[in-house]
Amino acid sequence: MELRATRLDRRLTQPQIVAKMKEVEALDAKFEEEAKIQANLNALAGQKVAAPAAAAQSVDLSGTAKTPDVLDRYDTDEYKKAFMNYVLTGKKIPAELTNVDANTKTSDVGAAIPTTTLQKIYEKIEATGMILPRVTHTSYKGGVTVPTSSAKPTASWVAEGEGSDKQKKALGSITFAYHKLRCAISMSLEVSIVTYPMFESQFVANVAEAMVKAEEQSIISGSGSGQPKGITKETVVTGQNIDIAAATTALAYTDLVKAEALLPQAYDADAVWCMTKKTFFEQIVGMVDDKKQPVARVNYGLSGKPVYSLFGREVVLVGDYLPSFTASVTADTIFAFIFNFKDYLWNENLGMTFRKYTDNATDDEVTVALALVDGKVVDKNSLVTLTKKKA
Repeated sequence: MELRATRLDRRLTQPQIVAKMKEVEALDAKFEEEAKIQANLNALAGQKVAAPAAAAQSVDLSGTAKTPDVLDRYDTDEYKKAFMNYVLTGKKIPAELTNVDANTKTSDVGAAIPTTTLQKIYEKIEATGMILPRVTHTSYKGGVTVPTSSAKPTASWVAEGEGSDKQKKALGSITFAYHKLRCAISMSLEVSIVTYPMFESQFVANVAEAMVKAEEQSIISGSGSGQPKGITKETVVTGQNIDIAAATTALAYTDLVKAEALLPQAYDADAVWCMTKKTFFEQIVGMVDDKKQPVARVNYGLSGKPVYSLFGREVVLVGDYLPSFTASVTADTIFAFIFNFKDYLWNENLGMTFRKYTDNATDDEVTVALALVDGKVVDKNSLVTLTKKKA
């Protein structure tokens, strides 16, 4: 302040200097108060701010400092190394790394897959699966009843000053159970692999391959008893099924048109055709309408992969999850359907775990991935099925 006053003295009178000094002091006080307020705001946001000092007025407002994260015991380097040894050699993971109770037999305890590894497994499943990325994923607790809607309300035009009839919303419910999904995994890894990243890449590929097929199969045709209930096991809305007579040896253009006509327009936007590749190429590709225009198209996107469509609607080829169309069947068989996969809930009660044990009967080393899951259709209004009748 003395240096500042000396410079001002060359141009200002003494009363002016005093006034300017008071203004500077007021600004200093205001800055300190604002710094305190900013420090409190940053503290609420998890930032670290230096306490304001009257001499230096130094405040860290960068926001780079963070509060320590909560430690995930399943994502530590020690746990990852122990997990790798467990998979490769069968060596049990130390109790202190899993919080296992002292009275629990270590031979009966599986291993939770490390957090980041589990995330990569789910990413791999989502990338390789045909059906799982399309359904709605939830994590409701088993036994919880989830409300569903079975009808849509309608609006009505009314005259000025008049009201409309109250509509009771038709509601249903579903209850998720605990179904244990157990998939055997073939780990063709050498014990000489000692780096976790190398082990992780192989482990993720093996687990994803083993789990995807079982999960997607249950979504399409699961019985609902001890496993999720599949789409084709649902009782369709009255009038939303096309029966193909037993004597029919090939699909007709009119069969496909009828199926499209039965799909309610309210559910038209996101619904897709589902069938096997054999059904699509043997029965539909090459089919033409009465104007000789093809009803099915196979295009190739920017990635070079084929994109299938029928009447402009996407066709999802579901591999072996559905039976293909045949001239004769021994029982009524659904071989194709239209459905919006968002109307199917895939619920996971327990994250995926991993277990390795010895089969006492065969002395084989068995490696399995375990998860508690369930799945159900929550709105079947978008479901239209094509059924081949038995002789």
